[in-house]
Amino acid sequence: MSATATTEASPAIPPSRSDRPTLTWLAVAAWGGVTVALLLIFFVAREADVAMGGQLQRIFYVHVPSAWLSYLGFAIVFVCSIAYLKTGARRWDLLAHGAAEIGVLFATLVLITGPIWARPVWGTWWQWDARLTSTLVLWLTYVGYLLLRGLATDRTRAGRLAAVVGIVGFIDVPIVHFSVQWWRTLHPMGPTIADPTRSSGLGGPELITFFTALVAFTLLFAWLLAVRVRLGRTADDLDALELRAFRS
Repeated sequence: MSATATTEASPAIPPSRSDRPTLTWLAVAAWGGVTVALLLIFFVAREADVAMGGQLQRIFYVHVPSAWLSYLGFAIVFVCSIAYLKTGARRWDLLAHGAAEIGVLFATLVLITGPIWARPVWGTWWQWDARLTSTLVLWLTYVGYLLLRGLATDRTRAGRLAAVVGIVGFIDVPIVHFSVQWWRTLHPMGPTIADPTRSSGLGGPELITFFTALVAFTLLFAWLLAVRVRLGRTADDLDALELRAFRS
């Protein structure tokens, strides 16, 4: 570990064991919610029309919440990156880094589940239309953000450069979200954050399933972010101990 990296290794957030019960209950709620959502997806939600993929339409209940949570992750990166550039406080950098990782995770789910649905419905795994292309660009942007952080030796400089990438990259989020309205695209209009039931054709059981999945995945997002920030704090503490041992 380089001296440059460790000189900035003071704990950003005071270490505490008091958050362990919170993390435990959050984990129980998240994984319990995911379990309930999966049961609803496979046993309660009705099969869609053949034109919409039939049984494969059940991917919708994972695909759409994953897309929205990738937006949430990158929105947190955006806000925390601005705060980090303004204050230099390590806690904002930790939150931005963790949110970027989880945002990329959910964006990856979007890019996996989308083609699985598209293959039988569109007859192809991929189309270079506005929604798919802008989503891929978004994913690549934040993968680049993570690579920048992972390959750097100067943590402070990398954090500031990554913050700029996180802020600029967020411009693509509204482009992805509104692309089906702005351009002609094969992608279904589907629900939006402002109107979750719009053009979705969801009945009562399907709406219950959709919102259950959305809440469950949101809890999972929150748990993953809390765990990631805790790991970052622990790494900072270890760096600080290593630096003190080196100086003594």
